[in-house]
Amino acid sequence: MSLFVPFNDPKFTTLAQMIYRIQFEKDPVLSKEFDDRRKRLMYADITYNISFLFTAVRFQDEKIFTEYAKWLHELLRSLMKDFTKERVTTIIVDHFRIMKTVIEEEGSSILSQQEISTASSYLLSAVNAVVEQREDDFSESGFLQGDHLEIRQAYLQALLEGETEKAEEIIEQAKSSGIPLLDIYEHILAKTMHEIGVLWHRNIISVDKEHYATSVTQTVMSHYFEEIFSRPRKNKVLVSLAVGSELHEMGIRMLSDIFEHEGWDTHYLGAGVSLEKVMEAIRLYKPQLVALSVTMPPYLPHCEEMVRGIKEAHPELLVAVGGQGFKSASNLWRDWGADYYGNKAIDLLRWAEYPCKS
Repeated sequence: MSLFVPFNDPKFTTLAQMIYRIQFEKDPVLSKEFDDRRKRLMYADITYNISFLFTAVRFQDEKIFTEYAKWLHELLRSLMKDFTKERVTTIIVDHFRIMKTVIEEEGSSILSQQEISTASSYLLSAVNAVVEQREDDFSESGFLQGDHLEIRQAYLQALLEGETEKAEEIIEQAKSSGIPLLDIYEHILAKTMHEIGVLWHRNIISVDKEHYATSVTQTVMSHYFEEIFSRPRKNKVLVSLAVGSELHEMGIRMLSDIFEHEGWDTHYLGAGVSLEKVMEAIRLYKPQLVALSVTMPPYLPHCEEMVRGIKEAHPELLVAVGGQGFKSASNLWRDWGADYYGNKAIDLLRWAEYPCKS
């Protein structure tokens, strides 16, 4: 059965509300510790937790949920500075145990008995992963590795200080110094935006600052559209999109720009596009390659539907997938019939120029 259950589905909300209520019943102190805002956020987190769990069960991939559990643990320890780290860990562990009990006792309206057993096992693994997580397990972004570090650091600093003109000037000077545009995209802009996401995750910057950095970087990218669109054409076509209602489209936008720069005609469809609309785009543009990006694992079922639908109708058409949503998943893309998986636009470009099965 499909486990992509909408957040507003009555069966889903019943489970979420039950978990929410029981957590406060079992931990009365929590009700005093959490103000109304935190209680609202806690309920929202519960819906995400269930969604990630159901995705892991749907694909029989425990890592999807355990990696998410560790990510959530790190995030909440960063956000909840007025709590001890031990208290945050206790709240999360208790929460996963309550989820396990509720799903075992009340989950049959959504899950089969086998799926309930799998969910229960994954929740136990998540508890163990959180309990055993050490400070040195927390994610290292890789920002300090790679070419053009000084420029990258200067660009990041300008963004953090809100100096828009300086940020734009840093990239323009990098371009004027002879750094190829593709290197600027891959080694400076993409890595800086990934670091911005890491800083938000660690509660070092606000979500407003993250949105500001995204806006500035999109503006910087737009400065090079004339160069990108004026290069010789190769008579090759890319259709690209972000799967699901994604808010984070920067990566797939960069990928589209890079392909356009290298002579492809690209058609970025945006996010939240239906399979029907993708099929229309394929008929209209006749691409050699369709690229699908997934940022959050709960959208993986949508991606599977897209890949299988495209391949069924156009078996000869190359389909590539990528994005953070696949980071904690196994080789799902192979099972779906996709031709390529990766997270670097340059690597996909090289493969697409001389395609072979990965």
